[in-house]
Amino acid sequence: MEALGPLGIWSRQLRYGDPAESLEAAAELDELGFDALWIPDVGAPVLDTVEALLAATRGAAVATGILNVWMHDPVEVAARHALLDERHPGRFLLGLGIGHAPLVDARQPGRYRRPLATMRAYLDSLDGHAPAGTAPARVLAALGPKMVALAGERTLGVHPYLVPVEHTRGVRAALGRDRVVAVALSVVLEPDRERARRIARVDLQPYLGLPNYTNTWRRLGYGDADLARGSDRLLDDLYAYGPPERVAERIADHRRAGADHVCLRVVTGRPDDAEHLPRAEWRVLAEALLG
Repeated sequence: MEALGPLGIWSRQLRYGDPAESLEAAAELDELGFDALWIPDVGAPVLDTVEALLAATRGAAVATGILNVWMHDPVEVAARHALLDERHPGRFLLGLGIGHAPLVDARQPGRYRRPLATMRAYLDSLDGHAPAGTAPARVLAALGPKMVALAGERTLGVHPYLVPVEHTRGVRAALGRDRVVAVALSVVLEPDRERARRIARVDLQPYLGLPNYTNTWRRLGYGDADLARGSDRLLDDLYAYGPPERVAERIADHRRAGADHVCLRVVTGRPDDAEHLPRAEWRVLAEALLG
C-alpha cells in the first residue's frame, strides 16, 4: 500500500455507531486530513464496514485494528483483501491479531492455544490464496517479542494498542528501520488531571483481565499494585490527557521512540462511549494537530 501517513483515528464508534452517521463522520475525518481510519473486530463482517468506509472516503487509508484470526476464514479474507485492493488501490491495511484467551474461549473452551503457531499458519494461508504477484498490506497487533519478530518476518510491521512509549522504543529496536510501527494512543481530552484519570481508569478495567496486555505491562516493569485496578503511574503512561497540546507532546514522544504512525482513540467517559461518535473531539484534535 501507499505510505500510511503519520496520524490516524482508531474508532470503535465508526464500526458500531449509527451506520449513516459513521460514513458521514469518516468522510469528515478524511477531509480534516487524518491519514488512516482504524476499526476493531469481534467476528462480525468487519470487511463489509471497511468497504463502506473506503467508499465514503477519498484519501484516507482504512485499517482493521484488528481482524481476529480465530473468527475469520483466511481463504475468505484473502479474497476480500484482493477485491478491496482492486477497488481502492493502496488504501486498505489488514491488521491481524490473535485476540485474547478469555474472549476466544468464551464459547469454545480450550480453543485458544499456540497463538504464535496459529498466527503463522494463518499468514501461510493468506499468502497461499493471495493473487499471484501481489503483496497484500498487513500488520500484526504484536505485543510480545515473539509476535513482534513474526511481524517483522512476514508483514509490514506492528500495530500495538495500549502501550507506553517504552514499548514503542523496544519494538522499533527489535524491528529495525524498515518496518512500520503504527501505535494506537488512547486520548482523554479532559484538562483536569484527576478527572481524566477517573475516565481512563474506567476505560482500562476490561483490559486488566486480559493476559496479553497484563503480561506486556509486567515485562515493562509494572507490578501487582499497578495492575490491581490501574495505578496512576500505569494510566499516565498509557493515556494522553488534557488539551490537544499535551496530546501532541505524547505523540511526539512515540515518534521519537520510533513510531511511524500514531492513531488516536478518543475516550470520553460517556455512558454510550462505544457508540457515540466523538466528532467534536476529533475536530478539536484536527485543528490542533493538523492545522
